Amino acid sequence: MRIALFVTCVGDAILPGVGKATVAVLERLGHQVDFPRDQTCCGQLHANSGYRSEALSLARRFVDVFEGFDAVVAPSSSCVGMVREVYPDLAREAGDESLERRVAEAGRRVFELSELLVDELGVTEVGASFPYRVTYHPTCHSLRVARIGDAPIRLLGAVDGLELIELPEARECCGFGGTFAVKNAAVSASMATDKCRAIVSTGAEACVAVDGSCLLQIGGRLSRLDAGVRAVHLAQVLAAT
Repeated sequence: MRIALFVTCVGDAILPGVGKATVAVLERLGHQVDFPRDQTCCGQLHANSGYRSEALSLARRFVDVFEGFDAVVAPSSSCVGMVREVYPDLAREAGDESLERRVAEAGRRVFELSELLVDELGVTEVGASFPYRVTYHPTCHSLRVARIGDAPIRLLGAVDGLELIELPEARECCGFGGTFAVKNAAVSASMATDKCRAIVSTGAEACVAVDGSCLLQIGGRLSRLDAGVRAVHLAQVLAAT
């Protein structure tokens, strides 16, 4: 399968190791992974902040850049959700029926890493080894927008040496929420503290999630609490040997 990596803004600017880990996992499974260099932001920040025309321009660019690939993988359920759920709305708002058809077609080929592996490729065991106690935080977008289900849990359950510990109040938000963390900093910080206290209560050595932005929020708060727990992206766990 010819797969394109959509690395996302957070991956490109802050967490490049997550993109590399995504490629490592897929290449280990025998897939060709390309990186279209003309890719940019998915436009989620723009759309959520009211800049719909700017987001529309980025939607047009996305479908142009990623046309022709069998699948597009992103290590971010948030960005996947933007492409699949919001792009069609942007096209309808613009009255562009051609773009609406194109974004619908593109959306059927865009996957978060765990759902690509489990639901499309039928793989749960990827040859990973991660001998640590781990708890999993299901991010808001993975639950309610991309709706990736239990794919991350199934993958973690097949990792050699990994002990998976259930996270109390797992479905509660970490408090990031994109611009929410900027506009409502005090509330965001309080939510992060509650989330991290739940993480620490498990005795886990690492907290795993599928969204880098949420991991930045959680990892920053864990560091400030001097909790001794790492925030790790699922792709990094699956790439570990």
